[in-house]
Order: sequence, then structure tokens, then C-alpha cells
Amino acid sequence: MIYLASPYSHPWPELRQARFLAAKNVVSKLMSAGKVVFSPIVYSHQFASEHGTDFRSWAKFNLEMLNLADELIVLMIDGWELSEGVWTEVEHAKEIGKPVGYLNPQTMEVRP
Repeated sequence: MIYLASPYSHPWPELRQARFLAAKNVVSKLMSAGKVVFSPIVYSHQFASEHGTDFRSWAKFNLEMLNLADELIVLMIDGWELSEGVWTEVEHAKEIGKPVGYLNPQTMEVRP
């Protein structure tokens, strides 16, 4: 299973929505290619939108899901380099020996 890390939290709801849509698009493409993907943004966006949660609220759940994954792929959309959540997930993946890749959403290429 691929754990797809991507930025989400931001004060502007429109940017959170755009980040959700970008992640959903990539999950759809990966699943169409036969991959099994877990994206905390795609699967929790509705709940987060309604209840105003942030990465810290989801950290335990997300890291437990990452423990079950085979690899972590970072979706390189606007904000990924500055995302506390993304970097927490990357560091955790490295600590537990999971491979980490970086996905360009325009080309769908993953680099180490």
C-alpha cells in the first residue's frame, strides 16, 4: 500500500479544497494504474472540513496508517516543502524503514 502524503492545513478553505482535489486526482490515477493508495487528505477531508481539525488532531491516526503502508510518496503540490504534516510523515517513514518517494503531479513520475 502507498501512503500518499500531501499538504492540507491552511487558513483559507479554498486552498484546503484545492489541495484535497489535487490529492484526489492523483489517488484516482494511481488506483487506475492498479495501485492501492491511502491518502489521509482524500479520506478525511469531509470530516476535517466539518470539524475544523488540523494535522495534530490526525497525527496518531495518520502515523498508524503509515506503519501499515509499504512506502510513502509525497505529492509535490504547492506547500509540500513547508507542511509540518508532510515532514512529520517523511521523518516517521524514514525512522521505520519505509521507502520515501516524491511524485510530480504533472508527470506522475516518482523520484527518490
